[in-house]
Amino acid sequence: MFDTKTIEKLGYYVYALVHPQTNVPFYIGKGLGNRVFEHKTLAISTKEDSLKLDLIRGLISKGLEVNHVIIRHGLSEAEAFEIEASLIDFGNFLGLNLSNLVDGHHVNFKGLMTTNEIIRLHNSPPLLELLHPVIIININKKYNRGIKTDTIYAATKEAWVVGQHKRNTVKYALSEYSGIIIEVFEIMEWYPVPITNANIRWGFHGKVAEDDVRSLYINKSIAHTKKKGAANPIRYIL
Repeated sequence: MFDTKTIEKLGYYVYALVHPQTNVPFYIGKGLGNRVFEHKTLAISTKEDSLKLDLIRGLISKGLEVNHVIIRHGLSEAEAFEIEASLIDFGNFLGLNLSNLVDGHHVNFKGLMTTNEIIRLHNSPPLLELLHPVIIININKKYNRGIKTDTIYAATKEAWVVGQHKRNTVKYALSEYSGIIIEVFEIMEWYPVPITNANIRWGFHGKVAEDDVRSLYINKSIAHTKKKGAANPIRYIL
């Protein structure tokens, strides 16, 4: 634990919890005082269930200690938020499988992106017309920027509440991330996805749409059609 004098000098800081055997971080956070040590205390003193706490408990059961690393200190709170978000973004991009439950502040608009993603974020023409029967699926909660098409497909394909009529009529799925269509898939067939304590949901088998269809929608913006506070991740019209 840090003493009072150290805490006064630290200010806000950004830290990592690091696996002692692999030397790979499994959690990135920001804090004041003894925040960096509180995760171990919580893992020992409570039965709260989370990937982070389960990892810590697993290490403790083996007689191992989490390595605590201070990455930057003497920061303002705003600076700490920015550094924390940047490190979480980059860690996820590198495939570190961090146990953070959230991605950090402002990642949808300022976070890690490929150059193509930057271009479409700031220069995407509006999508004004749907020329095919489509389902537009928002994947904000399931997709990390900078990832390949197969990951976009995995985030788009399931599991959704889709009625029989729509399953019989829609031909294409438009993957929407932060108001931009980032991929277009041709739907080949639907299949049921059992969900515990919920109505049956559906997924689809599909493939990337042909260029003549894909070019009509890819990198187009539907931000101008989105209603503030809308919760349903799927829609069929602009």
